[in-house]
Amino acid sequence: MPRYVAFLRGVSPLNVKMPDLRQSFETAGFTNVKTVLSSGNVVFDARSAAEAALERKAEAAMNGVMGRSFYTLVRSVTDLKALLATDPYSQFAVAPQARRVVSFFRQAPTTPPALPIELDGARLLCLVNREVFTAYVPDDKGPVFMTLIQRSFGTEVTTRTFETLKKCVAA
Repeated sequence: MPRYVAFLRGVSPLNVKMPDLRQSFETAGFTNVKTVLSSGNVVFDARSAAEAALERKAEAAMNGVMGRSFYTLVRSVTDLKALLATDPYSQFAVAPQARRVVSFFRQAPTTPPALPIELDGARLLCLVNREVFTAYVPDDKGPVFMTLIQRSFGTEVTTRTFETLKKCVAA
């Protein structure tokens, strides 16, 4: 049975308990469900299906179990492994102390901006299919990279560090 990762937008330990989230996914009929970290990453097995169908099923189950749902983006573990193996950052000069983040979209942007784009040390480097790759050096200005992503692509996106992707694939 294929393995998938659901990335949920807006989840934190303050607004949802991981056991409730796991129960939601089990109620949806998914198996071998694991949450990774406390930031809305759910790894699960499911019969082969379109990612959009899995997203809808997960959101409906969260609503049924928890009375609310979170914007959900699903990727297969197979696709995430391929993404990690290609390491899109390798073609750019990224500072060693930079954080590498990946933002996920449900659909590839129809009119993406020309990349790379930079703002206050945050750089949107490249768009590959339905993911945009960003690098930034943390500073006192806060999460400038999120402003840059939302300004360039809108808000129907969720973002994870490259390290979090590795943890999800390994779960």
